[in-house]
Amino acid sequence: MLSPLRRFRHGLALCLLLLTALVTPAHAEPRGPLVLAASSLQEALSAAAESWAKKGHPKPVLSFAASSALARQIAAKAPADLFFSADQEWMDYLAARNLIVSATRTDLLTNRLVIVAPVKSRASLLVRPGFPLAAALGGGRLALADPDAVPAGRYAKDALTRLKVWPSVEGSLARAENVRAALALVARGAAPLGIVYATDAAAEGSVRVVGWIPANVHAPIVYPLARLTASSNPEGEAFRRFLLSAEGKGIFRRYGFGTR
Repeated sequence: MLSPLRRFRHGLALCLLLLTALVTPAHAEPRGPLVLAASSLQEALSAAAESWAKKGHPKPVLSFAASSALARQIAAKAPADLFFSADQEWMDYLAARNLIVSATRTDLLTNRLVIVAPVKSRASLLVRPGFPLAAALGGGRLALADPDAVPAGRYAKDALTRLKVWPSVEGSLARAENVRAALALVARGAAPLGIVYATDAAAEGSVRVVGWIPANVHAPIVYPLARLTASSNPEGEAFRRFLLSAEGKGIFRRYGFGTR
């Protein structure tokens, strides 16, 4: 026979079990996938997530930063379902560590580099070998995503090196943690010029394009997308397939990206 104390404990445990059954659904509700994506994808990917949610799916959770920072977070076991990089190198970094599902890796988008200035600037640059970029800065700094790690900065450094102007501006850089931070420096007038993606320039009304960088002076700007091996959320794969669909690609094209 149970003692009064043991009967009390037994009854309490039973009550807790019944309460748990009442408040816990028999089947957990689907949750939106967590997508880690390059900063330059903010508007387009947010629009794609909205379209996906309108179809009755749980809305994806989007986290934007430099591809380099995101890849390192994933390598440090940050939980996520998809990685959308602004270049191949950081996707390769994860692939080498078996952190992506290789069969899901797809080169989805392309982009261009442009030189931007505050919207009221009168600057205009014809980008060609030896063009006067340093003189156009007028003693100010060139806003650039960190060329030692961030894809946009690396593409820009590669281009300026091939155009033979990198040595003239290397000491005048305003290094930013990502391409949107570089864009913000120009938008608020803290830097007279910056190099960003064409899609970034289109998203910011406080800057204007003053020069287009030829695509043949840097590596192709390609955005690969992949599912992470740590993901167990089926919504991640479903959303990935939506982004690859004609509808998904159409959304990215509306925001200025090229698609493959």
